[in-house]
Formats: sequence, structure tokens, C-alpha cells
Amino acid sequence: MATLSNFRLVWNGKIRLLKYYSRCRTKPLYFIHSNRFSSDWNASKVSASLAGGAKTLVLSTGKLAKFADGCAVATLGDTSVMVTSVSKTNVSSNSFLPLVVDYRQKSAAAGRIPTNFLRRELGPSEHEILTSRLVDRSLRPLFPDGYCYETQIMCNILAIDGINSPDVLAINAASASLAVSDIPWNGPVAAVRVGLIDNQILINPTRFEMQKSSLNLIVSATKQNLVVMLDGSANIVYEQDLKKAINSGVKECQGIVQAISKLAELHGKPKRPFEEVIRVDDDLKESIKSLAEIKLRDIFSDTKHDKLSRDNAITDLRNNVLETMKKSVDDADLTAVVEAFGIVSKEIFRSLIFENDTRCDGRKLNELRNIKCEAGLFSPLHGSALFQRGQTQVLCTITLDSIDSALKLDTMSMLTSGIKEKNFFLHYEFPPYATKETGRTGPIGRREMGHGALAERGIRPVLPENYPFTVRLTSEVLESNGSSSMASVCGGSLALLDAGVPISAPVAGVAMGLITKYSETTPKQVEDYKILTDLLGIEDYLGDMDFKIAGTKKGITALQADIKIPGLPTKIVMESLSKAVSAKSQIIGIMNSTLSMPRTGKENMPVTETIEVPVHQRARFLGVGGSNLKKVFVETGVSIHAKDDCNYNIFAPNEMAMKEAREMIDVVLKEEKAPTLEFGGIYTAKVVEIRESGVMVILYPNMNPALLHNAQLDQRMVMHPSALGINVGDELKVKYFGRDPVSGTMRLSRRVLQSTGAPVVKNFTSS
Repeated sequence: MATLSNFRLVWNGKIRLLKYYSRCRTKPLYFIHSNRFSSDWNASKVSASLAGGAKTLVLSTGKLAKFADGCAVATLGDTSVMVTSVSKTNVSSNSFLPLVVDYRQKSAAAGRIPTNFLRRELGPSEHEILTSRLVDRSLRPLFPDGYCYETQIMCNILAIDGINSPDVLAINAASASLAVSDIPWNGPVAAVRVGLIDNQILINPTRFEMQKSSLNLIVSATKQNLVVMLDGSANIVYEQDLKKAINSGVKECQGIVQAISKLAELHGKPKRPFEEVIRVDDDLKESIKSLAEIKLRDIFSDTKHDKLSRDNAITDLRNNVLETMKKSVDDADLTAVVEAFGIVSKEIFRSLIFENDTRCDGRKLNELRNIKCEAGLFSPLHGSALFQRGQTQVLCTITLDSIDSALKLDTMSMLTSGIKEKNFFLHYEFPPYATKETGRTGPIGRREMGHGALAERGIRPVLPENYPFTVRLTSEVLESNGSSSMASVCGGSLALLDAGVPISAPVAGVAMGLITKYSETTPKQVEDYKILTDLLGIEDYLGDMDFKIAGTKKGITALQADIKIPGLPTKIVMESLSKAVSAKSQIIGIMNSTLSMPRTGKENMPVTETIEVPVHQRARFLGVGGSNLKKVFVETGVSIHAKDDCNYNIFAPNEMAMKEAREMIDVVLKEEKAPTLEFGGIYTAKVVEIRESGVMVILYPNMNPALLHNAQLDQRMVMHPSALGINVGDELKVKYFGRDPVSGTMRLSRRVLQSTGAPVVKNFTSS
């Protein structure tokens, strides 16, 4: 009987792959026909015009990765990014959305081969992790409440042209992927990059335009001009220019939102129903409220509480409520009780702010916490500072090293960011003890990397452009009760001043919070709101926004807005920005009272110099295999690196080490003063050595012998000097033609003298 190989069928309710049809001929056989898994390429494509029609963003779906719940490809120019969305249908045990976003830059997309030992992509780079966070923060606020199913978004760069950045495309493709899928999601959302060159707004500028731009801002927005996410850096941009850029970005997003909505209409699937993990009915909520409301109001109104005592009081109250519910309700769902307690706590906390216009620590809405600063804590360090704001404490230290210690980026990060290396970088650390917890310490997490990158962007614009050192700023959070990343900006600025780094201006940062109240008639419209200056940890947890702004008194250097509700009107964003600018100026005033100018005269400061070494002395200076440079480094700690053919950079950890290295270099290069030789002059040379290639001669005492090549010995072709009867000690007349520009060796000739008249010979005698 004929056999059928690789045959997919349903057998007793299970999908199996059969090799031989005859083995199952007695079993019922049903062929599977599904349009969902069809091999047909029924692709749908839409486009959106950007920057007034100057650019076109193309979004497509239906051709690639059809097994995924959703897949979309975003293309701008010759850069294409594919994003897939998959969500499990079985509910997870988490009480939050377990969303994972993975963004990977494949070297093949740029026509490159990875340069690591295995020649394949390994773990995610810092740039990939930061871009994954951008996509996550743009998508997460739009998932419905109670959706706790494991969801994974995978962003894969298909092609990159080195002109258009793929990170913004990844956000748009992820939005389209979720929009066409059956995953419950209240999108779409769109994103654009906004640049600023000569006060002109640019939408999705190219990589080359970004090198001239004073602003690098990513705006994510949804329909009705609602802002979902902001992330950017700036070269001290004015407040009004930043507001104009945000408005332009939000407006530009609307066309992309419409295109994604159209794509969902053409190729989208009906959204699947889902079951909430924890159901909190109104009766349970009212029961919890009757038990805990009065005590919760007392806890949130008691300004004597600090972070730990308030948390302990809330925990004790929650445990008491749990015990009461256990006794009063048979088979009580304790998980639902805990969830209901959290909902009631959040409502009461927010209502107190609306009722009293004061916060749980007694501050007014626009009031800063107490700030204390100290610089120069440890004398052996190049720079150090301690910054305390309320119960948030950060220790910042500065280390200065040679320019060769700059951070080198990987090939793909260079292509997408245009940055080859960084001579300033900030490392942010958040140990468990900062929140009185225990935990494992290991590789840096995504959160720490994101906070460190934000603080680094806030400080970078004030550093001098051609600073001769590599600067490493470490920020260790010792206590945390809100806005530790902005405290890192403040502490880092003070540490730079303590290290004597000539920054253009002090930098400070502040986090802004938000409490909103929605209209009962139109639930999706914000009816009232309160903006909170200098965010507390509990206000971040129970609030609707974490908006971080850093900058100088003159302008803004970095910002990041995480919005926890499905979009925020631009009016609230602009008001928050204005209040942050005012608070930032107050903080800088406090910091200036501690240290406002770079310190001078620190004994442990590193020193750098540039020395010129003539080409003919280069071999003596370097030594065999660089032995002289290694000896200087081992004995003094001074490193020497070539700048060009004749100049070398010397880096010393302090002035004393530089002096010692200078003495060693002088000894190596020391030689008796040589007489000045005249180009074209004729001199008497003494033979000191005979070689197969020629003779080694000296023109004056203590001279390093120079080679007179066989080709320059005589008019005739000479294979060996002995053919001319030349011996050691003989004197020859030679003509001087200067030094070789590459090797620095003398260029001498005896042959040219044999065809001329009687030469005038110049002799050198030892005195």
C-alpha cells in the first residue's frame, strides 16, 4: 500500500504526525483545515505619513510568524523590525501582569558577524535592555485591569540601514502586533522620536541628524492626544522648547494610531475573554472598608510616621483584618481579602490628598523634602558626595582614569546610537539593605540599568567636551524612599565638583507624582488631579505617574515619564513639567550652599601630559616589545599610549608619579647633544661594522651608527662591502640627505660623490 509521510491528522482527539497511513486505517481520520495556520501570505499593509509627508512608516501583518497571537512588521526607510505577541490562555498565579519584552539586535540585520568567540549573539547588551524597557513602558499601561496572563513581546530587527533608528519602530510594531492579536489590550499606542536643530522640530530624525540635535525625545501617545510615555535626553534645552517638542510628538503619533487601528480592522482578531485571577466584589470591598477605613485614615494622616513605621502599621492592620475575616467568614478567600485591602488603602490614600491638599508626611503638594548635602567625604577618592533627600540617601563617588579606559560599545550599539565609546559613564547600584530587605547580589538588573542610564543622561551635557580623562561615576543607594535616580543626579553633580571636573553648571533632578480622579459620567476622562512635587515611595506606588526631570537652572538635560493610567492629557504633563523646573531650581540653590565650583589643588588628582618623541628616538623610547613603557608602568603606575607617530599621552595617578615617570623617560631619551648636520653636506664617515647589506658608519663621536647601504657604496653594483676592500676603521666620504621620515634613520650616500668634482669635506672632531 502506498505510504503517506509527514501527514498531520486528528487521532482519538490528539494531533499526531504519522509516517504510514496503513497503520491507522482502522481509526477515524479527520483532516485539519485552518485558515489561521494557512501557508497563504494574506498580508495586510498600511502606511502613515510622518513629518508632513517627508517620511512614510509602513506597517504590515499576516505574512510572518503566523503561529503567534499577533505579529507585525514596521518599516521606515530600509530599517525593518518584526514584533510578535504571545499570551498564555491559562491564568497565572500572579496578581500583576507578567509582561516580558525582549528586544534583540541581530548582527545579520546589519550585514555583520558577531565579533565574540562563538560568533553568535549572546546575552542582551545594555542598549537592548534599555530599548526593551522603552517598549514595556509604552505598552503596559494599556492592558486591562485584572489581566494577569503571561505575555511575551519579542522584537527582532530584520534589517537596519544605519540611518533610521529601530527602537521607535519596535514600539509601533509592538503596538500593531497587540492590536491585530486576540490578546486583551486597550491600544493602539504610537511612538515617534523628536529632535531639535536650530529651534526646528524634527520627527524621527536620522542618525546623522541626531548628532546635531540638542534633543533626543521619544514620545508615546494614544488616541485623543493622551501621553503614555516620555523618555529623552537634551543638551540643556529650554522648558518652552521641550513643551513644543512634546506637543509635536503627540500630534504626530495620531496618524500612526489611526494606521494601526485600520490594520486591526483589516486583519485583527476578536479579543479573547479572560478571567480575573482575583475577584473582589463590592460586598467584600465594603466589609474591608468598614473594618479598616478609620485606622487607615489615621495612619495616612499621622505625619510622625516614616517609611518603615508607616509600612509596619499598614502591615499590622492588614493582618488584623485577615484574622477578623477568617473568624467571621467561613472559607474566606484570603487572597481576595488582601487584594481588597490594597484597593481600599489606595482609595483612602488618594482621597485624603484631594480632601486636605496635604500629603502623608505633612508636606504641601509642591513642597520639597528636607535636603542635606556633603562633599569630600573620603580624601583618597578623586571625588565623593553624600546626598540626602528625606529618607532617600545616595553616596556618589568619582574615579578618573586615562582616556584609554573609555567604555567601548559593541558593533550593533554603535550602528544604532552613533556612539563608538564613552569617556563618561554612571553605574547605579540598589542593594537590598536600601529598603531593609535581604536578597541576592549579582548581575545588574534591568531596573538598575535603566535608572543609571537616566542619571547618566542627566549629567552628561554639563561635562567638558575634550576632557582628557575617563570619568566613572558610581551611585550607591543607601536608603530609598522615592526618586533615588534623581538623587543620583544631585549627588553625582556634587561629586564631580569635588573631583575638580570643570562642569558647565550644577545639575539636579526631581520626581513628580500625580493623583487623578475620573468623572463618573465619562469614566475615561480625568475630572480632577493633584500634582505632587518630590515623590515619596508610597506616592509612587499608589499614584498614577512617576515623572523624573533633571537639568541645570538654565534648562533640561533628561526626562522620563512613567504613566500608570491609559494616557494622560498633555495639559497635565505641561503643568507637571513647569512645577518640576521650579523645584529643580530650589534644589540647585541648596546644593550650591555646599559646593558650587570645582575644587582645585587636590593632591590625589591624576595628571596627563603629551610628550613629543622624534621618530629616530622612537625605538629607544619604546624599548624591545614596549619594555620601557612596561617598566615605567610597573614602577610608577604611569601609563603611556601613542597619540600619533611622534606624540605620546602620559597618564599619571598623581603629580609625584608623573615626576618619577618623567625622570625615567629623560634617562631613556638622554643623549649627548648632536651637531647639526647640513642637508647635502659632505662628511667623513668612519666604518665601525661591516654587514652583508652595507657598512655601519659614524660621522661624529658617540653617534648611533647609521647604515651605508651597498647600493650607496659605489657606482658599480656591490654584493658585499669586502668587494671594495673596505675594512673596519676606514674613513669614507659620504653625502648627507637628511633622515627617513618613517624610521628616522640617516640617509647617506658615497655613490653620488663619485660622479662629481672634488667635494668640500666637513669633519667632526671630538673636543
